[in-house]
Amino acid sequence: MLHYAIVFLVIALVAAALGFGALAGVAAFLAKVLFFVFLVLFMASLLYTGLRRV
Repeated sequence: MLHYAIVFLVIALVAAALGFGALAGVAAFLAKVLFFVFLVLFMASLLYTGLRRV
């Protein structure tokens, strides 16, 4: 999940550098969404693992 967020971030940066504003905006939005999904799943995984050890 984090890999896809980084890929979309790179696509957004390249698109912005080449002047494709709409594509850069969409790619940046997708990168942000995927990053927050990654954070939620990562925190859930840490919480589940911590509770399981107790």
